[in-house]
Amino acid sequence: MQAVVCHGPEDYRLEEVPRPQAGPGEALVKVEACGICASDVKCYHGAAKLWGDDNGRPAWAETEVIPGHEFVGEIVELDEDAAARWGVEVGDRVASEQIVPCWKCRYCLRGQYWMCKPHNIYGFKRATPGAMASYMVYPVDSLVHKVSKEIPPAHAAFAEPLSCALHGVERAGITFEDVVVVAGCGPIGLGMIAGAKTKGAAHVVALDAFDHKLDLARACGADAVINIREQDAVAEIRAMTGGDGCDVYIESAGHPSAVVQGLNALRKLGTFVEYSVFGQDVTVDWTIISDDKELDVRGAHLGPHCWPAAIAMIESGELPMDDICTHQLPVADFLEGLELVSDGSASIKVSLIPE
Repeated sequence: MQAVVCHGPEDYRLEEVPRPQAGPGEALVKVEACGICASDVKCYHGAAKLWGDDNGRPAWAETEVIPGHEFVGEIVELDEDAAARWGVEVGDRVASEQIVPCWKCRYCLRGQYWMCKPHNIYGFKRATPGAMASYMVYPVDSLVHKVSKEIPPAHAAFAEPLSCALHGVERAGITFEDVVVVAGCGPIGLGMIAGAKTKGAAHVVALDAFDHKLDLARACGADAVINIREQDAVAEIRAMTGGDGCDVYIESAGHPSAVVQGLNALRKLGTFVEYSVFGQDVTVDWTIISDDKELDVRGAHLGPHCWPAAIAMIESGELPMDDICTHQLPVADFLEGLELVSDGSASIKVSLIPE
């Protein structure tokens, strides 16, 4: 089959590789769509701060790995054990959560599977090859969800970034009175806007540097939008909150300036949620977190327990999915896809579609 294979930073190649084989309790899946994430781009350039062991954090995927961690496909082979465990059968369209937990470490045993210590995420380690290929295998320990065949493959694959977005929103602990600011109107930011509105936030504000993305943010539920190139976002947020600042700031832009902006935009005792994967270190004056405002600062990782809600939201038609899923390319054009995501001005969600 055709597959993209990582040979190191900025050395990804389209190759002919053996089609994988499903072992006992596994599923062989024909890939229908694989989204390209901003973390894929940073990983490609060797700049992403990803998941390593206690001795360090590698900046790129392991070599000989097929990338791709947001995907959907059709089951073409599985045994009775797999069918019973996941409640699926041959011919079903299925997505698998990004992480394949070990179910043995302290985090898995406590039900915190998304922080699994080995942290085998599709497309980054040899143990879990990803979806930039014609076929892939869902291992025994995977978390598998059915997705309707009535929606386009690229829309179905959006379940991964949307689940991440919804988890970030849950980490914010939004209440009905909250003014919530979401920085960055990429795929995850747009999902966060929709999620924050669904959670009942009083006012949702979207920040971005591109007007077409801000228009899309309104379509996803934003009550107000701010173009950060044309307006002073912190001043605007303070003006709409009586000078106090927002209650919740969710960072999904992945740029260091968005972190400083958020700390300044928050009111005292506000909540800052960080979701992005950064390509460089971020430096801030921590006094604003402690002595100045006593902020709650929370991280968010992956999309635990949010996949059913994300899939239901996509299937319901309430999101402008045709406008979100802007580009679908053949796998052979993966470099063009990476460049589109890296540039960010012309695309929202870019997906690869195997031939």
